[in-house]
Amino acid sequence: MKVAIVGASGAVGQEFLRVLDERNFPLDELVLFGSSRSAGRKYTFRGKEIEVKLLQHNDDFKDVDIAFTSAGAGTSKEFEKTITKYGAVMIDNSSAFRMDADIPLVVPEVNAEDALNRPRGVIANPNCTTIQMVVALKAIEQLSHIKRVHVATYQAASGAGAAAMDELYEQYRQVLAGEPVTVEKFAYQLAFNLIPQIDMFTDNGYTKEEMKMFNETRKIMHSDVQVSAMCVRVPALRSHSESIWVETERPVSPEEAREAFAKGEGLVLMDNPAEKEYPMPLFLAGKDPVYVGRIRKDLANENGLTFWIVGDQIKKGAALNAVQIAEYLIKVGNVK
Repeated sequence: MKVAIVGASGAVGQEFLRVLDERNFPLDELVLFGSSRSAGRKYTFRGKEIEVKLLQHNDDFKDVDIAFTSAGAGTSKEFEKTITKYGAVMIDNSSAFRMDADIPLVVPEVNAEDALNRPRGVIANPNCTTIQMVVALKAIEQLSHIKRVHVATYQAASGAGAAAMDELYEQYRQVLAGEPVTVEKFAYQLAFNLIPQIDMFTDNGYTKEEMKMFNETRKIMHSDVQVSAMCVRVPALRSHSESIWVETERPVSPEEAREAFAKGEGLVLMDNPAEKEYPMPLFLAGKDPVYVGRIRKDLANENGLTFWIVGDQIKKGAALNAVQIAEYLIKVGNVK
């Protein structure tokens, strides 16, 4: 098994290295690719030093079985055919292919089988906020069909990459030191602030991030569910949080929901208000599952339920989900 990581020096690329090692992923050879800026850097994986190669249009992917790509949509589109030319499965973390009809969009806990039908040799990893939401929605969908979802996200700096996390640290230091605040990765200062915009605005007043949650959820769940999202950047470092309101075809009690979440694949129930136990990003960074709490009846909707989830954006929201897709393909013998 020969595995490649494209975009090895980025936050998600580095997380790929950690996740592959943590999960003892069955590979014999690992190759790393990057831009001219990161080519030549060296990273240690399982005691062996690996040098990042320059990503080029050549035959470097000839013997690669699985390629994890996380170098941006433009790079993914440009190099798709180069990567898949000799049969490598490209598991892509960018937004490049998510809504293409002939590209499966996969969250293994929800629709793993979709990964088996990939005419272009590409599988898309969904947006981070969508991933953690649909893992939770799957548990409720099995009780009663979900007709509508309203969701407010509280997205950490990590969603904008490693440099954005560094900028948040620096902004807090600058504010406390009384210095001018550096703003480069966000539209405004994020330290001591919230920014109700993630990605660009579209014609309907929703941002691209919010529309991803609408479109991707329907594709992953093979559902007519309606999703209305408000995505907000918050000054947390890592792990995204979401407040979710669902409307189901029949009323689902909080007790039913708790039981479903407790049994749900990839979920951890953390719901004990009497002891102030509920998911918080500060304590769940670096964890694999999606954590669920604050489960209660929606007072404004007879068929409504509301709950709160937290998941690590770089792990389950990116690298871990992609690795789980690869693990599924290996398990069912569906790699070249």
